[in-house]
Amino acid sequence: MKKAVVIGGGITGLSAMHYLEQMKKQHGLELELELVEKDAQLGGKIRTVQKGGFTMEVGADSIVARHASVLPLVEELGLNERMVYNGTGISYLYTDNKLHAIPKDTVFGIPMDREALFSSTLVSDEGKERAMKDFETTNDRFTKDSSIGEFLEAFLGKELVDRQIAPVLSGVYSGSLRELPLASTLPYLIDYKKDYGSIIKGFEANKETFQGAANKKFISFDEGMAVLIDRLEEQMETARIRKGTETTALEKAGGRYKLSFSDGTSTEADYVVLAVPHQAAQALVKDETLNTEFDQLLNSSLISVYLGYDLPDEQLPADGTGFIVSEGSDLVCNACTWTSRKWPHTSAQHNLLVRLFYKSSNPAYSELQDSPDAIIASKAKADIKKSLGIEEEPSVIEVTPWNELMPNYHMGHKAVITSLEARLAATYPGIHLAGSSYYGVGIGACIQNGKDLAEQIAQATNEGR
Repeated sequence: MKKAVVIGGGITGLSAMHYLEQMKKQHGLELELELVEKDAQLGGKIRTVQKGGFTMEVGADSIVARHASVLPLVEELGLNERMVYNGTGISYLYTDNKLHAIPKDTVFGIPMDREALFSSTLVSDEGKERAMKDFETTNDRFTKDSSIGEFLEAFLGKELVDRQIAPVLSGVYSGSLRELPLASTLPYLIDYKKDYGSIIKGFEANKETFQGAANKKFISFDEGMAVLIDRLEEQMETARIRKGTETTALEKAGGRYKLSFSDGTSTEADYVVLAVPHQAAQALVKDETLNTEFDQLLNSSLISVYLGYDLPDEQLPADGTGFIVSEGSDLVCNACTWTSRKWPHTSAQHNLLVRLFYKSSNPAYSELQDSPDAIIASKAKADIKKSLGIEEEPSVIEVTPWNELMPNYHMGHKAVITSLEARLAATYPGIHLAGSSYYGVGIGACIQNGKDLAEQIAQATNEGR
């Protein structure tokens, strides 16, 4: 009998195992399944904490609903009735030491029409006139492999990009726009410029699509994202799940692979899915010929801080859901989500719950990363006092660091992955890399990645009968 072992119990590894079980049952595959997770709980960067009447997602807080992989999985797991959708409202930029509403009809800060452009309080009249050149210019040099920052600046101007678009996009994609390719961010911008002669016209022509997506764009669950993880674990029928067990070695063993574990046990497998951060996969494979590619993969860090107050969330600005911080402000944080407003299920008493993010790109991060939780919390409280005027002490504080676990894609990322895949397949057939280090940072992309790998392994098993 063949055996498949998934290393890593995050959403990618769990999705791979879920679909492997499905295909094993559907096709009558003789396939032994095992999932190994070093932590005591499954979920990876999905982790829900319940405290003081608040539900806090200290990792990923939601899933993009429109990804094709998401709703089918939710339905398969019988979780439709437990889904909750995000509340919608105004997003703000904190710049010049005060909150500015991001114009309503924008996508990642990019105006969808002239009215949205000229209503902005973030951009000067000169900056708006410069952005109007988008209607007159043509694209004769940019492709989907080009920098999104350079593309947007060429047609919309530096001021609009720097003051309104970059803070939003950089917050979402965790990197400098000059280092992020269009292909892995907003590839359709190239098509809009080509088909409509203007980025803004392209958005205007497709406005209904984006406005429709703005409502019910993200999903979570009535008791938090852990509902999804728990249900995936509960529905495992034949797979062995090992938690609190670290994989310590991976070696070739004839035509198979030997895996050794921290509890002194070992097993052999025909297929190994490394659904772990790239640095962990690199340490397990231990092959210097792959280091050139592995070493080009980048991670960043962040600290998540929740503050829960015995105050009604009416204290927040009307219709707001949070803010992103521009460079050079008097705040230390990079962004703040008004969680109790955006996700009403997170606050049982409808009290105020906010979440602040401190990223490693922040000049203050090097000091924060070595600080005790109390110091980090004091910085968060000071940021809330400056931005929202709230001086009361929070009743709940939750500080969570994510060190070197946030993938950063760069201009050469796609080429690196292609090369790494080819080298790995040639030398280690049956070993598969999986997860956000390689194939997309969103939960939807991770689910799809897990499903795709399950299909590959099932096909190989079927052909090997």
